[in-house]
Amino acid sequence: MALDIQFLGHSAFLLADGTHTLLIDPFLTGNPTASTTAQDIRCTHIALSHGHSDHIGDTVSIAQRCDAVVVAPFETANYLGEQGLAHVESGNPGGRVKTSFGSVSFVQAFHSSSYEGRYMGAACGLIISMGGKCMYHCGDTALFGDMKLIGELYKPDIAAVPIGDRFTMDASQGARAAELIGAPVAVPIHYRTFPLLAQSADGFTPRGVQVQELMPGEHLRLE
Repeated sequence: MALDIQFLGHSAFLLADGTHTLLIDPFLTGNPTASTTAQDIRCTHIALSHGHSDHIGDTVSIAQRCDAVVVAPFETANYLGEQGLAHVESGNPGGRVKTSFGSVSFVQAFHSSSYEGRYMGAACGLIISMGGKCMYHCGDTALFGDMKLIGELYKPDIAAVPIGDRFTMDASQGARAAELIGAPVAVPIHYRTFPLLAQSADGFTPRGVQVQELMPGEHLRLE
């Protein structure tokens, strides 16, 4: 089995296994680095790491148009249900949601989560099991030692690691995170989007890990 991973900009990805398509943190409208528009997205599922506007993004409009299943932390899922979404699955750190493509597991992240002044629950990292592969999307987070334990438990094939500083780790901390996780491949995310964020991946040089810097729109295929 194989997994096609397309980076859409900021922290957004589109994952495809040939049957299902999973959209992660779809901040497209208002994202100056986005490689596509919300209207052009086709997906069967959406997974959210937390409720900040630059991650929840276009979830409601895309899910309504595609009749997609949305997997999100509990309070974020409740909010989305109030917006009229028909297929919402909730979870929290430590839990797993089984899906038709595999599963989405929630792990801890050290970050906040709110939307227009409303508390949106715990910020999470996402463990995606799809196409016979495992992806650890760290979400927005600070560096924490249990990333090593997460890597040992889930053995991800690839990790998406925020490096933009200010609201998450910077490149050097992100490099240490990638080393702790131990996935053979790491993709830097959550940088370049806005002036406040780091504008390059310089310094993201984890030892023993292949760095795959993706430009918005580029694909990476895991065989």
